[in-house]
Amino acid sequence: MSFETPLPPYNASDPYATFLNSSCFDLLLIEMVPQAYRLAEELSVTRDGGSKQVDEEEQREAVFRRLDGLGYRVGQGLVERFSRDRPRFTDTLDMIKFLCKDIWTLVFRKQIDNLKTNHRGVYVLSDNTFRPFGRMSMSSPTEALAKAQPFLWFPCGVIRGALASMGINATVHAETAELPGATFQIRTITAKN
Repeated sequence: MSFETPLPPYNASDPYATFLNSSCFDLLLIEMVPQAYRLAEELSVTRDGGSKQVDEEEQREAVFRRLDGLGYRVGQGLVERFSRDRPRFTDTLDMIKFLCKDIWTLVFRKQIDNLKTNHRGVYVLSDNTFRPFGRMSMSSPTEALAKAQPFLWFPCGVIRGALASMGINATVHAETAELPGATFQIRTITAKN
């Protein structure tokens, strides 16, 4: 998948050559969070038509699971498709670099700005101009940060799915301290013998 304008000559009959308008993708990312909230609300309605009282925390958890699951599958698919012509990865750091350079560029049209590691299974990825936050505005900065958090759940799933497809079991947590920046912390989970 490529977001750039194809250079002539390109083969439109190639089954692997797909092109996507970046505006469509931006709108999809913007609409995913409200749609997930609407689905969580609809699923909370009981079978007899009455509505069940769902607290805010349960709703947020349902939205998180849905967005993270969607991102997980997208991350798996991206790695399956775009790593097949590459040599096998030798270590975890190479896999994280592939995620930061290639996968992030495919999804958000830019590389991760900063990668830090403690060489013990913890990686911190910083994106100073996270695209989904580029057009976000609110009346106060605290409101903006609270509203921005659900938009990080899909990219967390993309990261988790991409790493799982490469054989790394990991947890991913994201936060934003100032818009439009985002920080993703990856903790690899090692199997206990």
